[in-house]
Amino acid sequence: MANIPPDPLGEGGITGFADEFRARRVTSEAVTTAYLARIEALDSRLGAYEHVAGDHALAQARALDALFAAGTDLGPLMGVPVAIKDLVAVEGMPTTAGSNVNVEDLIGSEGPFVRALKRAGCVILGKTKTVEFAMGGSGVNLVRGTPWNPWDASTHRIPGGSSSGSAAAAAAGLCGFAIGSDTGGSVRIPAFSGTFALKTTKGLWPTENVSSLAASVDTLGPMTRTAADAASVFAALQGTPAPQPSPPRGLRLGRPTDYFFDDLDADVGRCVDAALKALTEAGVEIVDVAMPFVHEHRQMIFTLCTVEFIAWFGRDRFIASRDKMDGDVWARLAPGLDVAADDYIRVLWALDDHRRMAAEAMAGLDGLVMPTNDKVAMAIADLAAPDPATGRTYMDQMGRNTYSANILGLCATTTPVHGFGSNLPVGLQLMCEGFAESRALSVALLMEDVFGPPPPPELSGFAE
Repeated sequence: MANIPPDPLGEGGITGFADEFRARRVTSEAVTTAYLARIEALDSRLGAYEHVAGDHALAQARALDALFAAGTDLGPLMGVPVAIKDLVAVEGMPTTAGSNVNVEDLIGSEGPFVRALKRAGCVILGKTKTVEFAMGGSGVNLVRGTPWNPWDASTHRIPGGSSSGSAAAAAAGLCGFAIGSDTGGSVRIPAFSGTFALKTTKGLWPTENVSSLAASVDTLGPMTRTAADAASVFAALQGTPAPQPSPPRGLRLGRPTDYFFDDLDADVGRCVDAALKALTEAGVEIVDVAMPFVHEHRQMIFTLCTVEFIAWFGRDRFIASRDKMDGDVWARLAPGLDVAADDYIRVLWALDDHRRMAAEAMAGLDGLVMPTNDKVAMAIADLAAPDPATGRTYMDQMGRNTYSANILGLCATTTPVHGFGSNLPVGLQLMCEGFAESRALSVALLMEDVFGPPPPPELSGFAE
């Protein structure tokens, strides 16, 4: 691609870089310089980054190279450049949470998760754009800008959100990997941009010093080009061996008969069906499973988000900030002002009931599989158009297939499957029981082996 420097991790991924780094055939400074060059070449159009900390990143990289040369090895992520969603505080960098309302006093200083990344030797390239206060799955931000979906340079399509910038940066090779957050699907809905992502279980990784949407279900997770890269990130941060692909024989995955497969785009249905067929042919058993209670999850997550955000933000401050916020975001959050205490408590009680029902439905299964999104990425201009069948806009349905993992306390992944016949990305979602991230990644690695690598986006149209 003319005028675009090659992605330094595009071939070997994180593991390949780690091998080259330890063989002293590449340095962190060289890789960081290459990513900064790609950001300069592509990001004025893509708009993935809110803040690029070029000088700081190069200084970090040089320091890590010197540390390694002196005999200190921090592990598999040492020297890998990472982008961080702009909900997360990083020392020396602004935190906007996608808003013109200053909330740095609420978020505070750098927290334990970023410190863990630094202890692992990551180089922080900068902060990526987000939907304002993470309240939205399309990726649209009318106050600080919406990243372009890297799969179409001619039409501004939704990147998916709220981790929109992290998705665009990971998909376009503007970082080694990116960090997003997930309250109702925000690392998985960006499957619209073709990324792999891991939604971790609530409580696995700390969420202090992160702009909060719903503290009871907020999580952090990596967004990568491949399952192999995500497995490397997870293992390094957990201090455990990297997961290996699951053997297909004996693996049982549930296909929910309720809700998740309803009214799919033709491309989504075709790619997901082909992916499930490929898994079956490889020896995986896929069985139907009934989960009628999932229909309630959209309203449950909406109640948690609106009430808990206003509790975190402050009622008076929220009301006073109306003119500074995107009107649609404010309107989506405002119902939390009027939710009765008993209605909110009933949702909290319902979480236990739904998690018990899910455990019963998933007994004997290694996970659940379903489309990540019901559609491919639509043009932003079409988001407000009502669906002829339902009369609702797609904005009202965003995240319909991802909420359940948060409500049910599950971990989840999304794997690109558009290689089965779509010009725009399609994701296959896997949900596993809470704290079973290693198993989920093992199944995702199997999927990656069975499906083969997805085609990458054509980026020449974004080059300056």
